[in-house]
Amino acid sequence: MNKQTAISAARPTLLGMTPEELSERCVQLGAKPFVGKQIAGWIYQRGARTFDEMTNVSASLRCQLAERYDVCGEPPARSQRSADGTVKYLFPVSGGRYVESVFIPDGERGTLCVSSQVGCKMGCTFCMTGRQGFEAQLSVAEILNQLHSLPERERLTNVVFMGQGEPMDNLDAVLRATEVLTAPWGWAWSPRRITVSTVGVRRGLERFLRESECHLAVSLHSPFPAEREALIPAQKAFTAADIIALLETYPPFRRQRQANDDSARQRRLSFEYTVFAGVNDTPRHARALVRLLSRLNCRVNLIRFHAIPGSPLRGATDAQMTAFRDSLTHAGLFATIRASRGEDILAACGLLNTAENVKR
Repeated sequence: MNKQTAISAARPTLLGMTPEELSERCVQLGAKPFVGKQIAGWIYQRGARTFDEMTNVSASLRCQLAERYDVCGEPPARSQRSADGTVKYLFPVSGGRYVESVFIPDGERGTLCVSSQVGCKMGCTFCMTGRQGFEAQLSVAEILNQLHSLPERERLTNVVFMGQGEPMDNLDAVLRATEVLTAPWGWAWSPRRITVSTVGVRRGLERFLRESECHLAVSLHSPFPAEREALIPAQKAFTAADIIALLETYPPFRRQRQANDDSARQRRLSFEYTVFAGVNDTPRHARALVRLLSRLNCRVNLIRFHAIPGSPLRGATDAQMTAFRDSLTHAGLFATIRASRGEDILAACGLLNTAENVKR
C-alpha cells in the first residue's frame, strides 16, 4: 500500500478489452491487426500479467505497449485465511481505494465472490458494506483483476457478484466483465458458472435480463413491504412486488412453461433471504413468501445473519433455520441453507467493508 500502487492503478489497463479493441491499440503503434488477438490469448487464456510473457509479440511492440499500458491491475495487497479454508483478498483500485474479494474452496469447486463497487449506495441495515456508503464504481479491469490476479485463479470454477456494491448500479462494467468471462476469446466459461445479485434496481435488471444469460440472485429478506424497507431502504424505489412482477414476464423464470421448454435449466433464479430471529422467520413469513413466489420457478437461499456492531438484529439458530426451510419446502418452494464461510476473518455474507482497511 504505497504511492506506486496508486500510480500504477491509474494507468490504462488492457485487461477487459476485446480483441478488436486490442487490435486498434496495436495498429496505432504500427503493428498488424492480428496481434490484438494474440495479446487477447495471452491475457485471457494464458493469464499473462506482463508484456514480457507475450513471446510471439515483437519486442519493439511490447516495449511500446509497456510504456503506455498495464496488462492488468495490482496483485492483492493483503490476504487473510479462515480456519475453514476461505481466503479474503484486499485489492488496490484507483484513487488509493481498495476492495475485498473472497475465495471459497469446496472440494473440486472454487468460487470467488467479487466486488463491483467500492462501498454501496443501497444502505442495507444488516450489511457492513452498506454502512460504508458508496465511494466509487469499479472499472471493468478492476472487476476482472480480482479474478485475473487471484493466486487461486486456476482453481476457479464459479464467480458470484455478491461482494461489495450493487452490480445493477454499475451494469456497463459488470456486463463487459461477464462478456469477457464467457466469450470464446476470453475465459470461455458457461454463463451458468456466474451469478449476479441485486436488490432489484429496475432499469439495470431489465437490461440484465435482455443482455445476459448468467444466473440471477435477488435480495429479498422479507415478503412484507414495510419489513423489507426497514432492512433494505431501496425497497422504496424498487419494491419486491414490482421486481417479482417483472421476473414473471420473463419466460425462463415462469413456473408454468411449455412442456418442451428447457430454458429453466439454462438460467437459475434465486432469492437471498437472510434469516433474523423473531423478525422474518415466523410461519406467517413462510406462508407469505410461498404466495409471493408461487408463479416463479426459483429457489430461496436462506443465509445466516452475521452480527455487525451496533445492530439489534440477531441471527436465527440452526434449529430455527431448519424449521423455516422445512416449512418452505413442504409448501412446494425449494429452499436451501447456505453454508456460512469465513466468518472468523469477516469474509462471510454482509461483512465486507473497506472503509478502514488501511488501518486493519
